[in-house]
Amino acid sequence: MKITHNKVGQNLNLVDGAKAERTKGSATSSATVATPAKPDALAELGKNSDSSRVDVSPRAQEAKRIKELAMAAPDVDEAKVAKFRQMIDEGKYKVDAKAVADRLVDEHLATEDLSNG
Repeated sequence: MKITHNKVGQNLNLVDGAKAERTKGSATSSATVATPAKPDALAELGKNSDSSRVDVSPRAQEAKRIKELAMAAPDVDEAKVAKFRQMIDEGKYKVDAKAVADRLVDEHLATEDLSNG
């Protein structure tokens, strides 16, 4: 057992085995520091090939692929923007103001319901 909060002048880095021996009347010093019985656990993990193997489900692989495709796609569809600019310039693009207003109200009401619920 290693205690990291030391008082000034005390060495509290004792192993349980040394502590038990001292309580039995053994003549061990209070400054005894035992070495760990096992090597570092992290070093052992690196040697075990089974612990470094990760299985990813087909669904997770597909999600990763979709995310990569989405990240690679441009933020703005330049062809679509050009098409609508041309339609607006030619006077062929007509906006249905009533449909836009209805949609704005519907979206506002939907977000208001979510924030109150």
